[in-house]
Amino acid sequence: MNRDWRLFRVDAEPRSVAEWPAPPPWRVFTGGDAVGGSPETERARLRYAMSDTDQDIVNTALHLHRPLLVTGRPGTGKSSLARAIAHQLCLGDVLHWPINSRSTLAEGLYRYDAVGRLRDASLAGRHNPGTVVAPSGATEPDIGDYLRLGPLGTALLPDRLPRVLLIDELDKGDVDLPNDLLTVFEEGTFEIPELARLSSPTAQVRVTGPGDERVMVRDGRVTCRTFPVVVITSNGERDFPPAFLRRCVRLDLRQPEAEQLRSIVGMHLGTEAAARAEALIEEFLRLRDSEAHDLATDQLLNAVHLRVSGAVTDFEKVRETVFRSLGDTDA
Repeated sequence: MNRDWRLFRVDAEPRSVAEWPAPPPWRVFTGGDAVGGSPETERARLRYAMSDTDQDIVNTALHLHRPLLVTGRPGTGKSSLARAIAHQLCLGDVLHWPINSRSTLAEGLYRYDAVGRLRDASLAGRHNPGTVVAPSGATEPDIGDYLRLGPLGTALLPDRLPRVLLIDELDKGDVDLPNDLLTVFEEGTFEIPELARLSSPTAQVRVTGPGDERVMVRDGRVTCRTFPVVVITSNGERDFPPAFLRRCVRLDLRQPEAEQLRSIVGMHLGTEAAARAEALIEEFLRLRDSEAHDLATDQLLNAVHLRVSGAVTDFEKVRETVFRSLGDTDA
């Protein structure tokens, strides 16, 4: 056990940390040249525990090719569900569209850099004074270089198997956004006007994702072949219109009880950790179900990880920090 677990100390001389602490399984990243997590660690990030009834609701949405609207308290696993579906069904990386008050349907579908294209056209004309740069001119920059499909637009590409699209916290968006989504959800298609108005409305455009992957868009329109697996999350900050709700399959994720918490801890940290976490689970449930606390499940996982890792020498003091209520705003 590390006798001095504090990496940061204001009363010590600056020093290089010889060995950085190992992260919990759900905080392992794989960027750069560093060695990423093991396959088992990656599976732990994507494991998910839910009741048979909730699984039936998810499968209902899959069979009906309808969006799944997931509601519930913070920390109940709403966003993680999309990643679990993609992992379990081998549907590739999740396309993530986080919503805020300024989000619009257009940004979810595509972005067009008109200013960048105009600038490049101007530069081309300046470097080649004898050329004519016009909307129909051959020297005009390729419009495909300035178009990028957004998460929703990428999800609607005509693939045999669907992509998984996570529309995160839709209730934070503009009041009209749910209704704006209805036509796209019903028809599975959208037009790119900047491309459609050209005499040759076909171009290779970029898509959402790593790298510079491009796809061919013909006739200025994207139409899906299989409706994507759309997971929409909401924290219940605002009600949605009936027309929108009618087109979704609704899943309300409830706070997990003791047995499910044991399963969650075991999946992420191992059966031995789950066995040693019984007292923490009982305390977590007591605090969570009291009126004075509002706790999320990942706070329990954080506490168990610190407890069983052996890195923290005075866990009793740290526990209060980890189990701090989500509604506690005191400085």
